[in-house]
Amino acid sequence: MKAQTKATQAALEHGQIINMLKEGNARFTENKKLDRNFQQQVHETTGGQFPFATVLSCIDSRIPVETIFDQGIGDMFSVRIAGNFVNDDILGSMEFACKLAGSKVLLVMGHTSCGAVKGACDNAELGKLTGMLDKLKPAVNAVESPKEAAERTSANASFVNEVAAKNVALTLEAIRNGSEVLAEMEANGEIQLVGAMYDVATGEVTF
Repeated sequence: MKAQTKATQAALEHGQIINMLKEGNARFTENKKLDRNFQQQVHETTGGQFPFATVLSCIDSRIPVETIFDQGIGDMFSVRIAGNFVNDDILGSMEFACKLAGSKVLLVMGHTSCGAVKGACDNAELGKLTGMLDKLKPAVNAVESPKEAAERTSANASFVNEVAAKNVALTLEAIRNGSEVLAEMEANGEIQLVGAMYDVATGEVTF
């Protein structure tokens, strides 16, 4: 597999890119990864990069983004932060990825059994982590059920996963509201924003 070029990047449409990610994840779950010469791709990308997708995901060590989508060097931008939320620095990075480097799909991916989400559900406090987890509280508060306080903690796996999914939706809204550049690109059909959830038990991504 050769690395992406300006021509191959330009030729790809949003639907094709999403299908490439879905097909790559299917290969990953079936352990049928494509044969890539990574040193060749290093050489091919020496003069520039033309990634077709930008993925915002959690720092969780179980979710190496290029691996779970079976992509190579130069195929995608990967932005990782605990809880996969955005701030101005991340939005700026996404603006670079999409407006200047030509990425056409912006994927926000949460995951099951997310430690950051669990911490937010439990109101965990630890140094700088406390303020970071506060950014996930809107997702916790937006999930109305279950209503019993005892069920709104990290002990309730389904609640945690529901909050993680809500956090993806809220992050997509935050991207649109926080970046005029990306919002305009989406409105003009230059990029497509997509949400997804990764299952740490199966390796499957649900878009």
